[in-house]
Amino acid sequence: MMNRPKIICHMLTSINGKISGGYMGSKYAVVGGEAYETTNDSYHSQAWLCGRVTMEKNFTDFHKPELKEIATPYPRTDYVAQANAEMYIVSADPSGKVGWTKNTVTYENRPEAHIIEILTDKASDAYVAYLREQQISYIFAGKDLIDCTLASEKLLALFGIKTLMVSGGGYINWSFLQEGLIDEVSIVMTPSTDGRTDTNTIFERADNLPEIAPVGFKLKSVEIIEEDTLWLRYGLDK
Repeated sequence: MMNRPKIICHMLTSINGKISGGYMGSKYAVVGGEAYETTNDSYHSQAWLCGRVTMEKNFTDFHKPELKEIATPYPRTDYVAQANAEMYIVSADPSGKVGWTKNTVTYENRPEAHIIEILTDKASDAYVAYLREQQISYIFAGKDLIDCTLASEKLLALFGIKTLMVSGGGYINWSFLQEGLIDEVSIVMTPSTDGRTDTNTIFERADNLPEIAPVGFKLKSVEIIEEDTLWLRYGLDK
């Protein structure tokens, strides 16, 4: 039995593997967006995880945290503000930069999600206090870079998360993949592209991570969804 959640990388993409860009606003992406939510629901997960930039773009509008001077820092230990929430949203935020203004997120038709921050030792005492004041849960996993394995184990042990959806951006997706933590890759592919070269793909290796051998996959299923949208499911070729 694994001591971590089952982890699915679930992404909406263009036909050329982009996870952002102008195509997201096209008529072709409407059905894809609906299918993305329907297929996400089919996994019955207890949490979904995104990187810092994705969180700031979609939920905080890049709001900066208002940090105060701390006379007595909180201990740098994990903090569970809400156990047994119906849904969690997990923010991979190594340095502690996301400017949350409340401790829950609402997204589409998903249940209201309690926020969990994944921090590294780089996060400041002031940011830890900022999270505590708002009753936002957090865990520490790693010195400079997020230790995805340790973080996953803590998400199961502390919050009871048995199925976790990892949903971008490309850097955090790759971090989980390179540590061998992705059990399935689920792609909802819209029949469109915008040709941009400055947008992200599903998996991208940060410059400060070591290069590893290419990762192979085994196709589990293909489903044709309305309006020529595909749902592709892959397992790792182990």
